[in-house]
Amino acid sequence: MKNKIVAGLLGILLGNLGIHKFYLGQIGMGILYVVFCWTAIPGIIGLIEGVIYLVKSDEDFNAKYNRNM
Repeated sequence: MKNKIVAGLLGILLGNLGIHKFYLGQIGMGILYVVFCWTAIPGIIGLIEGVIYLVKSDEDFNAKYNRNM
């Protein structure tokens, strides 16, 4: 079961490498983040996504990322 706090912190701290995407099971997006990690774009997007994960309600997060659990 994926935790929204872990996903949010990974997005904020390691978003440039797409670690939060790998954690959430979005392997293709994670690879895309790694390919473009030399630019600042994945880091900025990861920061924004991390904050979104943290402010999202538990029900919404679980419905999107834990539906197969």
